[in-house]
Amino acid sequence: MVPAGPGPEEPTPEPAYVDVDKGLTLACFAFLCLFLVLMVIRCARVIVDPYSAIPTSTWEEQHLDD
Repeated sequence: MVPAGPGPEEPTPEPAYVDVDKGLTLACFAFLCLFLVLMVIRCARVIVDPYSAIPTSTWEEQHLDD
């Protein structure tokens, strides 16, 4: 017969503190993902309509005094 080992171990409880490094890493990662999504949307808008990004006042109100 195989000797019965110790009974099933009870899972150790999770620590009560929050891992600050993990939280900071996740917060920075979420911020970078949000920034990336905003930049993709902005670049897509410029590619679809490039002339809307140029202010029209620079073209219409520029007078040459020569």
